Amino acid sequence: MTDSASSTPTSQSVETSITRSELVDLLAEQFPQLLPKDVELAVKTLLDTMTGSLSKGKRIELRGVGSFVLHQRPARVGRNPKSGEQVLIPEKKVPHFKPGKELRERVDYKAKPVKDGQSE
Repeated sequence: MTDSASSTPTSQSVETSITRSELVDLLAEQFPQLLPKDVELAVKTLLDTMTGSLSKGKRIELRGVGSFVLHQRPARVGRNPKSGEQVLIPEKKVPHFKPGKELRERVDYKAKPVKDGQSE
């Protein structure tokens, strides 16, 4: 556990994020036939390809997981919090992830209650 996870105000101690290097380590453990540097290259290539596709305005769809799309945020007027001065914030594109049905169901999994006299 990291210090940031243990300092959360909830009563449960939950790991809140995973870093790229932790992902590489987990995959290397799961696939011992692959060298850790090969796993690292695969993860880097996947993420770089996804980033490149999004920067070109393409949509990324991973069946069973979800999709990544770009949302256009219009220009707006904001305020400098220190001085209160109005500032023009230009329009921008931001990536957005929409989880698929299977991922939503797996994340929100609730064990089915066992009825009296019946086994699972």
